Amino acid sequence: MGRTIQLASQSGSRMPIYEYKPKLETGCDFCSGGFELLRKISEPKLLACPQCGVAVERIISAPNLTKSSPSLDPANVEKHGFTQYRKSGKGVYEKTAGKGPSVISSDD
Repeated sequence: MGRTIQLASQSGSRMPIYEYKPKLETGCDFCSGGFELLRKISEPKLLACPQCGVAVERIISAPNLTKSSPSLDPANVEKHGFTQYRKSGKGVYEKTAGKGPSVISSDD
């Protein structure tokens, strides 16, 4: 996307970044290629470019999601003292990491 503008009164707070593009092909240097704007969800809908006033529309874009959970790979699981099992058959689980029995079965 084009440029990002952050209003001084909003700096330091956590707000979504919205993407906009002009409704027509005309616009100023700021908005002609599209722009991003940091805005509160509660703010009124932006209808015009903040620099030239040409009509704009918000673009729906994919969110930026981050992985917040710890890795479940066997080395990390074992490092933190847990045991991990993988299903190997109907009612049978084999250990992939950690301490404990090497197989758990529903036949026991």
